[in-house]
Amino acid sequence: MSNIFLTETRQYLTFKLSDEMFGVDVAQVREILDYVKITKVPQTPDFMCGVINLRGSVVPVVDMNLKFGMAQSERTVNTCIVVVEVNLDDTSIVIGALVDSVQEVFEIEPQNIEPAPKIGTRLRTDFIKGMGKRDDSFIIILDIDKVFNSQELELVQDSSNYAPETFSNVN
Repeated sequence: MSNIFLTETRQYLTFKLSDEMFGVDVAQVREILDYVKITKVPQTPDFMCGVINLRGSVVPVVDMNLKFGMAQSERTVNTCIVVVEVNLDDTSIVIGALVDSVQEVFEIEPQNIEPAPKIGTRLRTDFIKGMGKRDDSFIIILDIDKVFNSQELELVQDSSNYAPETFSNVN
């Protein structure tokens, strides 16, 4: 995958999962919430934590550690939910991404972004826009629209069809 669409300086919200740093384009971030009680929805994938009531809307929450095959982390005071807008087939879906901690928003110049690594044909890396260089470390820049496949998004969307009054409120 090339990073031809990363030709302009963009702002990224960075967050940690385990010991790795990830970034997502701030244009797709709606808000950041402190960790709140999540209502589990039966018969959903392991990475699907459940749903929250965000001002009357049911928002599915995904544990990004589990989504990326990492160990589930302990909930701490830094654990939070990054509410993002994911685009799929001209439809916008709001999802909460459970992350270990949010770091900061900063700009990355296109010349400081390397293409996603080629790891063979069996491992998916199409959801990685590139590897942002900052000081002596890398930030994995996600293409949030490609993190979930259409079947996963259908499951996530189905879970948001529950009645919002049955869940804890986030105001």
